[in-house]
Amino acid sequence: MFWNRGFWRRALVLQLYLLLRTSQTWAGTEASAPPPITAASFLQDLFLRYGEEDTLSLQQLKSLLGHLHVGIERHNVSRTQRQPPHHWNISKCFSSSELFATHNLSESSHLGRREFKEFCPTILQQLESRACLPENLEKEEEEGAKEGKPSSTEVWGFGFLSVTLINLASLLGVFIVPCTEKVFFTRILTYFIALSIGTLFSNALFQLIPEVHLCVPQHLHGHSHYSSESLPSKKDQEEGVTEKLQNGDLDHMIPNKGSDLECKNPAADQKVVSTLSVQDLQASQSMCYWLKGVRYSDIGTLAWMITLSDGLHNFIDGLAIGASFTVSVFQGISTSVAILCEEFPHELGDFVILLNSGMTIQQALFFNFLSACCCYLGLGFGILAGSHFSANWIFALAGGMFLYIALADMFPEMNEVSKEDERSGSALIAFAIQNAGLLTGFAIMVLLTVFSGEIQLG
Repeated sequence: MFWNRGFWRRALVLQLYLLLRTSQTWAGTEASAPPPITAASFLQDLFLRYGEEDTLSLQQLKSLLGHLHVGIERHNVSRTQRQPPHHWNISKCFSSSELFATHNLSESSHLGRREFKEFCPTILQQLESRACLPENLEKEEEEGAKEGKPSSTEVWGFGFLSVTLINLASLLGVFIVPCTEKVFFTRILTYFIALSIGTLFSNALFQLIPEVHLCVPQHLHGHSHYSSESLPSKKDQEEGVTEKLQNGDLDHMIPNKGSDLECKNPAADQKVVSTLSVQDLQASQSMCYWLKGVRYSDIGTLAWMITLSDGLHNFIDGLAIGASFTVSVFQGISTSVAILCEEFPHELGDFVILLNSGMTIQQALFFNFLSACCCYLGLGFGILAGSHFSANWIFALAGGMFLYIALADMFPEMNEVSKEDERSGSALIAFAIQNAGLLTGFAIMVLLTVFSGEIQLG
């Protein structure tokens, strides 16, 4: 009995010991096991890795978006300038700045758990659309480039209109010639040359050269029309006329007394004669000179050099205008304005040189306008090149030519024209006129550049 009692006591103690050890083992296992996973665990993990103290700054959120390949910044795509946010195509890849703007977040904003939960559907939509994948990004940029370009009708229509307006400047010389002897003529000419310098330089600096680096053309014009070297002196004119008279080459210019052609306006003819190279011929010998015309062999070589160089110059002008209009209507208008401001003083100089080289007024107008029409040929090539190939090389050529023409060609030309005022003691007036023209041209290009987004044509 005693043995049975001791046995049961030892058995009870053993059971209690085993139960205690089992309880300790279970307690240790429960203490080392991870906490149960809940919906908040995922959010907590993101804040631990990317944020601090249960908040995310915008920079930390950008880091998270970068790991997900969402919110890619692209500096050559400007969706916000084309249309307001509520018109955006939601299937496109948005930059992080655009995503933040849709949630009214500023640079100083911090996202808590609630704000981040509101932002999560945006991330999920961008991931699901796969819009930010490299192949889709390239396709979107190509579509955006096509959407931003004007239609073929706009390109050809505005291009021909601009070239036509510019070419009309070549016909203005006949109306300006009677004013060349006026005192104010040199000052007006100085202003227009300064205006062309301002527009050419600003157009190259603000539009053409930036256009090359972000992915317009101009001239090849390296002669000065108003320098003393290019215009034949009175002595040269006298010697040339005397030589032709001695050789009998001017017989066809002197009308016979019995000629059926009679001049009905001698006073008007004498004004024309004053602008021609044969200034020393008597009025009676020259009254009908320009009506009868001049043989091409009697026209000076300088006239043909000017005509050919202007034809090439106008071809490159048209090339620039055509390529510019394929980029945008604004770009084409800006380039056309710069060319127009440059064309007027140069075409006027061409007209005077052609007259002094022996051409009649009709011949000078015809060849001046013929060289101007090369601009249409350049326009066609420029539009075709800009529509089917990259126009960057045209803009690079134009930007360099604009800078060269403005600084190396027209600046000395402007100073040459202003010398008369400087010699007469009116240097301050010449300085004011030059700066007025420069600032006007500069202001025109700045205004066109600043307000380009608000220009809507067609």
